[in-house]
Amino acid sequence: MRPAPDDVLFEYDSVGASTGVELEIIEAIDEPFDPERIDVVTRTPTVDLVLSRIRTKMIDLAPDFQRRADIWNQKHQSRLIESLLLRIPLPTLYASEDEGDVWTIVDGIQRLTTIGRFMDPNSIGRERLTLQGLEYLDYNGCTFDDLPGRLQLRLRETELVVHLIRRGTPEAVKFNIFARINTGGLPLSRQELRHALIPGPARSILGELAESVFFLRATDESVNPERMADREMVLRFIAFWLVSLDTYSHADFDHFLREAMRSVNKMTIAEIEDIRDHFARSMKAAYAVFGHYAFRKRYRGNDRKFPINKALFEAVAVNLARQGIRDLGTLMDRCDMVQDGLVNLLTDDPEFERSISQGTGDISKVRRRFSSVKDLFDGVVNARPA
Repeated sequence: MRPAPDDVLFEYDSVGASTGVELEIIEAIDEPFDPERIDVVTRTPTVDLVLSRIRTKMIDLAPDFQRRADIWNQKHQSRLIESLLLRIPLPTLYASEDEGDVWTIVDGIQRLTTIGRFMDPNSIGRERLTLQGLEYLDYNGCTFDDLPGRLQLRLRETELVVHLIRRGTPEAVKFNIFARINTGGLPLSRQELRHALIPGPARSILGELAESVFFLRATDESVNPERMADREMVLRFIAFWLVSLDTYSHADFDHFLREAMRSVNKMTIAEIEDIRDHFARSMKAAYAVFGHYAFRKRYRGNDRKFPINKALFEAVAVNLARQGIRDLGTLMDRCDMVQDGLVNLLTDDPEFERSISQGTGDISKVRRRFSSVKDLFDGVVNARPA
């Protein structure tokens, strides 16, 4: 019998609060990068040119990227405009260039959103910013149109520094570079990077399912969405729903999830609706079978409520989604057997416990956790009534 762990690490949000999700350790793929294929350049466009790019959709601000969109209040935004008027340089922006020359802003969304709100609110679909709380200039209560012409021109001609990762740079290198950026005090999460660098319908679909009443109830509304852990959980469900575990062979787990996000971008309406249906059915069943302990570790003799575990989530959720209606009903009716079986797995099977705790992207561990949960469900469904 394996004792329950004394300490469980959490993921944290931008202010240091727990996200309600267990910290996951995924082994990195140790492959050297060819420096000849890394193409990073520095651009110094004027504010006017940047706004022109935003208006023509040649800059992607990922507006629903909630960690950095609309996080500043009006006073903070006004102080940034004041800095520009005082000719104080802004921190460097970081962007990725796609095949269509569109720049995806990975670090600097808040700064560009603020500039857009003040100078051209229609370009970003926001209400116009009125200055307030300025420290050095007497333009409180002013909009851009209220400023003297010389100051309007000063803002338009201000040059911004942009480090741009050019198209052709390997995607794995792009993600590695942006993962190292720490200008805001907290490195970007992997899902924040996916969201920023892979635009398309998947962004809204993952958000929709993560905000669904079924997901919120199944996870006991305990997953803080700020770092997009909830969207990553949905993405992982979809990714494993689309593959056969018999043929699963993705050595790079992060690449596997990126490809799944691209697959969602290409789905038909019918395919998306099918995923919605199976996801909702899975979440309803998870709550019916596990209640408030769904997707959490449980050990024999320990009633502690552990945080949500992503690897356990995907294994349980996908296996539930693959059950027929009748078998789902049996699992619900025999929920005590299912719960006891999972407790036994975690307490007595160290290989299964490790498969959801360490190196969770390893092929053998992915297969182990999925097959173990499937065997558990099959055993309960096929058990003879007492």
